[in-house]
Amino acid sequence: MSDVRPENMERITTKALADAFIEEQIAAIKEQVGDKKVLLALSGGVDSSVVAALLIKAIGSQLTCVHVNHGLLRKGEPEMVIKVFREELGANLIYVDAVDRFLDKLAGVSDPEQKRKIIGAEFIEVFAEEAAKLEGIEFLGQGTIYPDIIESADGVKAHHNVGGLPEELNFELVEPVKLLYKDEVRVVGSALGLPDSMVYRQPFPGPGLGVRCTGAITRDRLEALREADAIVREEIAKMDKTPWQYFCVIPDVQSTGIKDGKRYMGWPVIIRAIDTVDAVTAEAVELSWKQLTTMRDRIIETVPGVNRVLWDFSDKPVATIEWE
Repeated sequence: MSDVRPENMERITTKALADAFIEEQIAAIKEQVGDKKVLLALSGGVDSSVVAALLIKAIGSQLTCVHVNHGLLRKGEPEMVIKVFREELGANLIYVDAVDRFLDKLAGVSDPEQKRKIIGAEFIEVFAEEAAKLEGIEFLGQGTIYPDIIESADGVKAHHNVGGLPEELNFELVEPVKLLYKDEVRVVGSALGLPDSMVYRQPFPGPGLGVRCTGAITRDRLEALREADAIVREEIAKMDKTPWQYFCVIPDVQSTGIKDGKRYMGWPVIIRAIDTVDAVTAEAVELSWKQLTTMRDRIIETVPGVNRVLWDFSDKPVATIEWE
């Protein structure tokens, strides 16, 4: 499959179109993989979940899913992935605790592109190690989608799902949704029978909270981000119509505050909520003052190290959805 989406390719908006795509991809996967085995990076996000479901339909037990906890996941996410995929869907799932391994390598690294490359390279190392323990792994499944390819080609940012693998690994990529936009991936996921709680989950970048804990990652700021993010997602999820994506960022900057009558240096939490169709452009979503103050109060009162809450209402372009 080419990395360029044909101009006449019909957008997948209905179950019928999704079913046709699924049938086509199952045939393509079977032809590509044959009787070999596939290793899939299963983050639990929409893209990797849909790819997992496609691969299970196409090749069943030939698929081994690997969930890597790199310490950059959202609150409760590793536990949820294990519950949904291993316990409910019966996937062949390997859980890898690599928190210290990733965070030690990222210590002191502030350049966004270097951070992404470290995270991506470490993923490859983890998969290589897991593959070495398994017989017959020749393919690596990936949840690359079309905006990843567009942004990488345009030099906007590097994506861990784009660029191929080191030759010595001898893995061939299986990327069944790489010509789809995010909204199409969701339609396909629903047609595959995945639960709405999975299909309509918040989009989450491959490097995880690593691109939302901007600058050089520290464990205390990362933990503050994880807690603040859980609050933001919980509060915004109460809206009648939730935005396409909502999260928060904690930049590597401190400002003066006051707490218990004393000077208190703390980080700002920056709230972001956007709507988009294809993730190529995006518009900021209006949040009510009550929502903002509720999130502000909960974050300030419960998240150590934070003394300000800000709202990012920038559109894309010129701002990207993520900060790094």
